[in-house]
Amino acid sequence: MNMQVAKNTVVTLDYSVTDPDGELVDAGQEPLVYLHGGYDDIFPMIEEAVHGKSIGQSVIVKMQPDDAFGEYDATLVQVEPRSQFPDELQLGMQFEGVAEGADDEDEDVLIYRVTEIADDQVVLDGNHPLAGMALVFTCTVTGIRPATADEIRHGHMHDDECDDDD
Repeated sequence: MNMQVAKNTVVTLDYSVTDPDGELVDAGQEPLVYLHGGYDDIFPMIEEAVHGKSIGQSVIVKMQPDDAFGEYDATLVQVEPRSQFPDELQLGMQFEGVAEGADDEDEDVLIYRVTEIADDQVVLDGNHPLAGMALVFTCTVTGIRPATADEIRHGHMHDDECDDDD
């Protein structure tokens, strides 16, 4: 029986992401495994593109920033005193932070990346590294299996290591 990508299947995709000029952005070393069917496990445009596909079929999805990681938001860049950070600070290190202006109800935890280190200041960028970029997502379906009842109930796929009872 030739399974197709459908709601409540766990899909494995081999993928790569380039920018519109063909520069590699993400080589997709690890395959992407997600629960298909509107669980927000993956970008909706990609989910739509692979819906109904069989193993071995490929799709190319061209995504504008809005479809992918959002527009670049200059307000997410913050400058903090160097003294607030550990000594062994490096470019690219990540820290969790709450977006400024977020009230307690709506504490969106953002990952801030260190993008610049000056003598007494550190520049942190809360944008996703791919924010503001149009992306071309090329993927091939390499696996499809029915989701388990647990996965459907939790709304995401489980790997074998994950046997918590939440």
